[in-house]
Amino acid sequence: MSETAAVPVAVCQFAPTASRADNRERIAELTSDAASRGAKLIVFPEYSSYFVDPMDESLAANAEDLDGEFVANLTALAAEYAVVIVAGFVERATGGRRVRNAVVAVRGDGVLAVYRKQHLYDAFGQKESDWVEPGDVGIAATFDLGGLRFGLMTCYDLRFPEVARLLVDEQADVLVVPAEWVRGPLKEHHWTTLLAARAIENTVYVVAADHPTPIGVGHSQIIDPQGVVLAGVGTAAGIATAVVERETIERVRVTNPSLRVRRYSVVPHEVDPHEAVAPEAYL
Repeated sequence: MSETAAVPVAVCQFAPTASRADNRERIAELTSDAASRGAKLIVFPEYSSYFVDPMDESLAANAEDLDGEFVANLTALAAEYAVVIVAGFVERATGGRRVRNAVVAVRGDGVLAVYRKQHLYDAFGQKESDWVEPGDVGIAATFDLGGLRFGLMTCYDLRFPEVARLLVDEQADVLVVPAEWVRGPLKEHHWTTLLAARAIENTVYVVAADHPTPIGVGHSQIIDPQGVVLAGVGTAAGIATAVVERETIERVRVTNPSLRVRRYSVVPHEVDPHEAVAPEAYL
């Protein structure tokens, strides 16, 4: 890979609704705007295809297949603007009322990578696993663009550093994080702290797109390998752009070679989200 590899990226912060048609229209508008600013990678939030709060049976009714209308629309937009688009969507599962919380990366000629959320948001009074089935553990979904490798993860995965490290083990230079980071006490602090931590500990860029307030915390950001916010959005809908580049990653890793000297690796661990795990299980 070239040392001069660089990719202009954009995070698009918007509030998906229960209207799939409206969501597609808003994504088209934001893609046009981001592409006009020079972005070659455009990132949208989790649940961009369909979102309802609180979650209910309508998730399954509005779920789509990977070859469905939502992904086809993203692919057409990617072709029209010569960009790669990453977005979260509600994917149809194998049966029952549960769906998959998926993230897809598409180019004009088709799907580049798919990721299904591994850690479901069963915390802070929420129970995502009632409506969503977890993705397989140990999966590192990556794609290449402009001489850099991008790795996919989703929202609550951010609280588990192993997910990011697994992607970095697959040579990811940039972590892409679509999210619906729900508001609550200290939640904005957790969001911004964890985004910076994943960048710093892995000496990579982090590109994160959230929902705006009042449901999400907002603060979609593009963060460099030292945890510095290069660009970001506030609490309202909007777009932020910046350039991610290999030269910066390599310069940081000369000063901080933490990946090279680490002494532990990631081992997948299966947990049923519907079963409580006693503390002694980890001893």
